[in-house]
Amino acid sequence: MPPSKSTATSRDGTTLAVYTYNNAAAPVLVCVHGYPDNASLWEPVAELLADDFQVVTYDVRGAGDSDHPTSTAAYALDRLQEDFRAVIDQVSPDRPVHVLAHDWGSIQAWHFVTAPDLQPRIASFTSISGPSLDHAGYFLRKRSLAALWQLLHSWYIFYFHLPWLPELGWRKGWAHRAFNRLEKQQPDDNRSLGDYVNGIKLYRANVIPRLLRPAQRRTDVPVLAVSPDADPFVTTPLQTDIARWAPNLTVKVIRGGHWMPRNDPGLVAQLVLQHTRQVARWGT
Repeated sequence: MPPSKSTATSRDGTTLAVYTYNNAAAPVLVCVHGYPDNASLWEPVAELLADDFQVVTYDVRGAGDSDHPTSTAAYALDRLQEDFRAVIDQVSPDRPVHVLAHDWGSIQAWHFVTAPDLQPRIASFTSISGPSLDHAGYFLRKRSLAALWQLLHSWYIFYFHLPWLPELGWRKGWAHRAFNRLEKQQPDDNRSLGDYVNGIKLYRANVIPRLLRPAQRRTDVPVLAVSPDADPFVTTPLQTDIARWAPNLTVKVIRGGHWMPRNDPGLVAQLVLQHTRQVARWGT
C-alpha cells in the first residue's frame, strides 16, 4: 500500500513532507535520505519492512515536496536536527525510534545520534555510506594513507563549493551524465532539478566548518555502519574507524556501490532487521 502523507513543521517554520507506511503497533523506523535524493529512495526498502516496522520517511528540506529555503545557512546541521525532531515529535512522541540513513541522510543522522538530548529518543542507527563530519575532521587530521585516499575520493566536495558551476552542470545535464557514469547507474526519474540544486547548500553550509573545527561527538546508541566496498565517494575506513566515538558499534562491509538502498533494497532490509533484533536482544 502507498504511504499516507502528512506534514511536520520545523522550529524555523520550514514545512516537511512526511510519509508513513502504517503499522501503528510496530516499532517506528525513520528513514533519512541523502543527496540528491528525496524520500522516494526508500520506497522499495519500506515495502519490505512494512510488516516489521511503522516506516516513516520524509523529504529533507530542499528536496521533494518539503520547503526549499533559499539561504545556505538554513541547511546547517542544527537546522536539519530540528527537522528530525519535528518529525519524531509527530510520529513517535512517546517511544524511541530506529533510524536508517544513507549518504547525507547518514551525515545528518550522526549529528542526531551524537546530540545528548536526542540520544534517549533513538533506539538504533543503521548508517550507509555516510560519516559524521566531525568524526571525518579528526580522521583526516591523521595524515595517513587512508586519509589521503579519502581526500582523493572527495574531489566532488571541492567541486560543489565552486560558485555557480555545480548548479549550471545540473541544469545543463552534463553533471548528471558524469555522476551516473561514475557510479555506473541509470538516471533516477524521481529526482527533480530542485533536489540536485538545493542540496548543494548542504555541502556549503557544513563541510568546511565541521572539518576545520570538529567537535568530539560521541554516542551510546547502537550503531551499524554499512560500507559498500565499491563506493566511489566514501571509503570504508572513514565510515568504520569510529569506535572511539561509538563504542556500541557493529561494522558490515558489503559488496556494492554507493546507492545501495536503490540497487539492493533487500539487503538493506535484511541488515536493518538483523541490527534492530540484536539491539532488542541486548535490551533483554
